[in-house]
Amino acid sequence: MDPRFRAKALRSPRGAKVSEIDWGDGHQSVYPHDVLRGYCPCAGCQGHEGTIKFVKPTSDIQMELDAIDPVGNYALQLTWFDGHSSGLYSYTYLRALCHCDVCRPGVAKEERAELARS
Repeated sequence: MDPRFRAKALRSPRGAKVSEIDWGDGHQSVYPHDVLRGYCPCAGCQGHEGTIKFVKPTSDIQMELDAIDPVGNYALQLTWFDGHSSGLYSYTYLRALCHCDVCRPGVAKEERAELARS
């Protein structure tokens, strides 16, 4: 398995607004919860189009994580406090969403562009 897509450690303390993943290649990714929820890849949030659009969360409860569960060796299932849990976030997709200072310097952190489905 490519070490860029092998999660070694995950940090998402209860009540936090950001989660972090340490990857097999040494990169440490940062994920604001509004980005994770806004880019939920499930069909209910995104429909069946060819791109994934940012859908702005409408309440704080939509941005608080209740649980994070691994799905095989390729994805995470995020369960939010409002009960939403149908999005599977592949490790490849999560690397594309990274909001660390290296991946999204300066004002790039505020951009919410459409993403291609992988």
